[in-house]
Order: sequence, then structure tokens, then C-alpha cells
Amino acid sequence: MTAPGHGLIIAAPASGSGKTVLTLGLLRHLAGTGAGVVSAKVGPDYIDPAFHAVATGRACHNLDSWAMRPATLAAAVAELADGGDAVVCEGVMGLFDGARGVAGPADGSTAALARLTGWPVALVVDAGAQAASAAAVVRGFASHDPAVPVAGVLFNRVGSAAHAQILGDACRAALPEIPVLGCLPRADGLELPSRHRPSTPSPPGAPATTSTAGPCGRRPWPPPSPNWPMAATPSSARG
Repeated sequence: MTAPGHGLIIAAPASGSGKTVLTLGLLRHLAGTGAGVVSAKVGPDYIDPAFHAVATGRACHNLDSWAMRPATLAAAVAELADGGDAVVCEGVMGLFDGARGVAGPADGSTAALARLTGWPVALVVDAGAQAASAAAVVRGFASHDPAVPVAGVLFNRVGSAAHAQILGDACRAALPEIPVLGCLPRADGLELPSRHRPSTPSPPGAPATTSTAGPCGRRPWPPPSPNWPMAATPSSARG
């Protein structure tokens, strides 16, 4: 299955890298510009989709290659593509993390969905405790499976302009074919708490609204690629 339309998957090497808040900031920005953006979430999660719905004003769709029959998944992807000009899909856990003991396209991983749809992956890497070594992380994820198209990287929790320069230089030297789409500054006060407990979900409302509004005023180091739709409104946090 190759998906029609324009889709982008926001993924990460691990949970807690910042992909949820970055996705929310991107969705909020695109919706605010009047773009016909629709969102999706890999897996059965119902908490993050509620935040997506607040950011866009539209329902978020779950896409799950483990729980859905292939025909059901294909229909859901086609419905998404027909429902807007662009699809932004947030991954689950680490890019290649799926159901234990299940191999191939039905393991429920973000990578499986990328293979099935052909949507490119923007990899969010937490660079808060590393510098040039981050290039090795990006290289590993980009080369692990050639069928998973890692199209660019965003570094999160970047401490300074000098830190951003080190990260960019290391990636350009090691893998020039993968652009650095942006470096998002550390924002310790902008953090989503753990959302995978019965007590943490909140009604779609104020928490998601405040979470998506704050990032949109922050600026990255250096200015991100002009091809990156979130160029003017980066976000940085755990999520």
C-alpha cells in the first residue's frame, strides 16, 4: 500500500524525545495558517489524539498495522488523504518499536506504517545530553532499514547556538543526504507529563491549548530549512 496525498511522519529514536509537543506545534501552526491539515497517531493511543484534535479542530485518526486488518488500514489512510491537503502522523515510542514476537508489516511500529504508506519520516532526536555523537544516532536510524525513508532530522533540547552548530556540522559531515530541518531550543518549563495512566488524560481543552500555544513563539538555532513547514514556529519539550 502506497498512500495517496502528502503525508509526513514525526518519529523519534525513543519515547520522551519531544515528538508529541513538536507535532502539536506543527499542527497548530498549519491549522492557524488555514492549511487543510489532518492528523493521525500510530497505534491505539487515545490521549495524544485528543491533543491533536484541539490543535487542529479536527478529529485525529488512529493507524495501527497490528490491530487493523490491511484493508481497514488502507481505507483509513485513504480517508485521511482525501480529508485534507496534508497528513501529519505522530509515531509511537521509538521508530522501530512494535509488538513483541510479531514481524513484518503487522507489528504496529511507526516504521511499519512508513513502509506501507511511503510517507517520509522526520526524526526528532533529543540532543540535550550529546553533541557530535547525535550524528551517529541519525546514521543508525537512517540506514537501519532502507525501506523506511528518513527524510530529515530535528534536534530537540539544544542548549545554545554553539551546540546547534556542532550538531549541524557533524550531520553534514557524516550524512549530507539527510538535512537538519531545525534545532529546537531547550525549554524546561514546556513539558507534557506521562500520559499513559488512567489518571492523566484530561478533556480536550485547556491543557492541550496551552501546550500548543507556548512553542509557537520560540526560535530555533539556526533558522531551519525553508522546506520545513514549521520553519517559523518550532517547539521543544518532552512528549
